[in-house]
This record gives sequence, structure tokens and C-alpha cells, in this order.
Amino acid sequence: MLAALGPVRSRLTESFRALHGAFRNPAIRRIELAYAGSAIGLYANSVAVSVYAYRHGGATAVGLFLFARLGASSIAAPFSAALADRHRQERVMLAADLIRVATVAGTAVAAAAGASAGVYVLATLTSIVATAFRPAEASLMPALAATPEELTAANVTSSTFDSVGAFAGPALAAFLLALGGSTAAFAAVAATYAWSAWFVARVHPQRRPEGESAGEEAEGFAAGVRAVRHEPRLQLLIGLYGAQTLVAGAYGVLVVVVALQLLGLGSAGVGLLEAATGVGAIAGALIALALAGRRRTAADLCFGLFLFGAPLLAIGALPHVWAAVIALALLGVGNSIVDISAVTLLQRTVPAAVAGRVFGLLESTIVGALALGSLAVPLLVHVIGVRGALFAAGALLPVLTLLTRRPLGNVDMGATVPDEQLAAVRSVAFLNALPLQRQEALAAALTRVELPSGATLFSRGDAGDRFYVLADGTLAIELPDGVKHEAAPAFVGEIALLRDVPRTATVRAETDALLWALGRTEFLDAVSGHARSRSAAESVVASRGALFGV
Repeated sequence: MLAALGPVRSRLTESFRALHGAFRNPAIRRIELAYAGSAIGLYANSVAVSVYAYRHGGATAVGLFLFARLGASSIAAPFSAALADRHRQERVMLAADLIRVATVAGTAVAAAAGASAGVYVLATLTSIVATAFRPAEASLMPALAATPEELTAANVTSSTFDSVGAFAGPALAAFLLALGGSTAAFAAVAATYAWSAWFVARVHPQRRPEGESAGEEAEGFAAGVRAVRHEPRLQLLIGLYGAQTLVAGAYGVLVVVVALQLLGLGSAGVGLLEAATGVGAIAGALIALALAGRRRTAADLCFGLFLFGAPLLAIGALPHVWAAVIALALLGVGNSIVDISAVTLLQRTVPAAVAGRVFGLLESTIVGALALGSLAVPLLVHVIGVRGALFAAGALLPVLTLLTRRPLGNVDMGATVPDEQLAAVRSVAFLNALPLQRQEALAAALTRVELPSGATLFSRGDAGDRFYVLADGTLAIELPDGVKHEAAPAFVGEIALLRDVPRTATVRAETDALLWALGRTEFLDAVSGHARSRSAAESVVASRGALFGV
């Protein structure tokens, strides 16, 4: 038994080490603290506006306002998210925070003045602006994370803070609504966005030089649509995430119907069931962190999707309070696992140049699916009853999981590269300075080269077409004043590429050697496009160039 627990304990240790490493990274830590403020503000603002609408127009006003707000946000998301590809992501996040501080402060003034129309317009504008924040954060994170585990750990932290925000935000709003009314609640929301802005303003990641932007960045969000249309893996991930949020929208209504109609718990019962889901969500973040060590993120996504749907089937089959509490706790676990695994897979699959726009399309899909799911439940309950609606909503994700299990396995393979290729990239100091996403792209582009002892890799005067990383064996570098020996790990071929000159030395295999080759275009695009990597590479070239007489 203890032996069987060994691998699990090892994965947990590695995962918690990655979580600790993520928080030791100052940029990631500040982004996460900013996200916490944004999440608390988002949930608190939603409750404050909904209560304000109910007091001034009843349930009809709440429903109409939510539909209008979600619809406007869904339409705006692809366009606002495109800003993350045209501008520095941290600046987009900062601008979104500062605008939200202003709009929510304006909402507080409108509420104090009794201007209901102003409250609704400004609250809708706040939601629209918010659609730029999350895509920018999601597309920035791969540039900050040093390892795949650190990226997953960062997403776990974001998901946990989102779950905490789902508790803390409504609690903060409820307390202030009771204490000081809508004006006080909106003022507190503005303060949470100011908190977020404070931390975002202190993030200064390494950046590619100005003017390096790919031409497609100027094409608007259509480039994101095209990236998704031409990449089946992205279509599958966004489709599955959309299906999960469709069920999440249905859950938002079903939890009320189950508490009031099916179980007869009254209003307090809604809070009980929501709390069970929230506790499960926090537990799910920890489970996702433990699963990260397996590096089977697509399998984790399948597991999360199944856990999000099956509990609704269980409640329909066994409509008891204890069963509902357990089932919805499991649903919360599934929700966190889906959020973390889906976002991680997207971050490691989507091309960096259009990441913001792809995440904007995802944001639009999520918001639209939530709205559709919440609208579908009343119709389902009317036609097939509460338990029938639970069965219909609960069956969707388990069925999709079974149908897409094999294609999802291909997504996992496409989002990761073999450890030996990634290790080869990281053995080169100036390539190790690159963001994780670029390192993985380079590792995937490597070509294996096996060189027998005595064979020539390239000769002095040859055209430089590839960069080589020596993974095993020893090379002899024939210089004008002698022979230099390089044992693995080492690299050769960078001078001809970076200086655009013929090969400066002849390189032969002194023993049987294993090398990984990287094409000229991929090498130059990666190194010249990142300030730290370019500086480190130039230092290497300067020192070696003096040795080789260049």
C-alpha cells in the first residue's frame, strides 16, 4: 500500500514545489494577486447590481439586465481581447482595471443619485471592459512561467482565487449592502479593481523589440478566428469548454430549482448547495495540482468534464439532500479541473501571436454558453420536469467525454514535447531565457541527428543553415590555431546564423554523437525576438568569435 502511494506522493511533492516556484516568480505572484482582486470585484459587482435591479424592478429587471450584460460582453469579447496581441498584455490588464475603477465609481454615484439607467449602462460597460482582462492574463502567463509545471501551478492559483472570489465577493457585497446600501457596495468594488491595478502596474516582463510584431497582429480578431478554424485541436478545446459552460449556465438555474422545488430546502438551501460546490472547487484546484505531475492534461480535462456532468445525473436519480450536497461538491471539483486543464492546454497550443484573440473567442464562447444554458433550463423544466432537466443537462458532458477521448489524447501530444528535446533547448543558456511557450515550440521543431565517430558535421566556409545542440558524445572543432573539444551538453553553429557569415570552423564527431538540429529561420526568430535571449547569444558570439578569429 505504501509502495503504491510512492508515485502519488512524488507527484504531489513536485506539484507543490512548482506552486511554490510560481509564487517565488515576482511577475506571476503580482499577476495572481491582481487576479484575486479582479475576481472578488467581479463577483461582488454582479451581486450588487443584481440586488439593485431587483429592488428597482423585481425579478424581471434582474433577468433582462443579466441577459443584456452577458450578450453585450459576448459580442465585445473577441474585439477587446485582440488588444492583448496588439499591445503589451500587462498594459491591457492595467487599462481594464483603471477603466473599471472609473465605471464602478460612476455606478456608485449613479446609485446614490437614484439614476437607475446610469447604473445599468455603467454596469454593462464594466462587464464589457472586463472581457479584455482575462484573455490578456491568460496569454501573458506562458511568457512568465519557466516550466510546464509552473504554468499549471499558476493556473491552479488563478482557479483557486476565482473560487475564493466566488465566496468573498458575494459575502463582501452582502455585508456592505446591509451596512451602507448599494453606494457602499459599489465603492468597495472599485477598491478591489484599484487593488488589481496596483499589482499589474508592477509587472515588467521581458518583451520582444518594438516592430517585431507579426503582420497578422494588424488584422484584427479575424486572425484569431482563422487560427481556430485551421487548428482542429483549438476547435475541440474551445468546443468542450463551451459545452462545460453551457452546463454551468444550466447549473446556475438548476441549483435554485433543486433547492426550492425538488428538495424543499427554501432560500437557505440555495446557499447550502452553492457552498458545497464552492468547497469542491477549492478541493478540485488541489487535485488538479496533484494531477499536473502526470503531464496528461487532456486526460485530466476528460476527468473534469465527466465530474461536472455526472453529479447532475446523480441528483436526478437520488433526490435527497445528502446526495445533492455530495454530488455538487464533486461537481465543484470537476469545475476546477476543467478550468485549469482546458486553459493550460490552450496556452500551450495556441500560437503566441494570436493568443489574446483566441482567448477572446473563448471568453465570448463562455459568456454566450452561460446565457444559453440559463435560458434553456426553464424550458426543459416546463417540458420534462425538474428531474428530466437534470438528466438532460447532466448527460451532455459524459457523452462528449466518451466521444472525444481519443482526439483529446492527440491534443495532449501536440501541446507537449518529449523531455529530451525540451532538455536540449534548455541546455543552451540563451534559449533557456525564452518563455516556456517559445521553448516548447523550438523543442518541437528540433530534428534528431546521429553522427558516427569521425564524420563531419560541417566544414569551414560552408553556408550556415542550422544550429546544433550536442546531447551526447564529443565534437572536435578545428580552429586556425588548433583543435577544441566540446563534450555534451554543448552547442555549435550559432555564429554563422547570428552574424550571417559562412561557417567559421570545421566540426567533426570525435565519438559517436547525438545532436538536435534547429533550422535557421526558427533559430533566428526565437533569439532575435527576445531581448534577454538576444543579449545572451550576442555575448556568446562575441567570446567565441574572438576565439575563431571572426
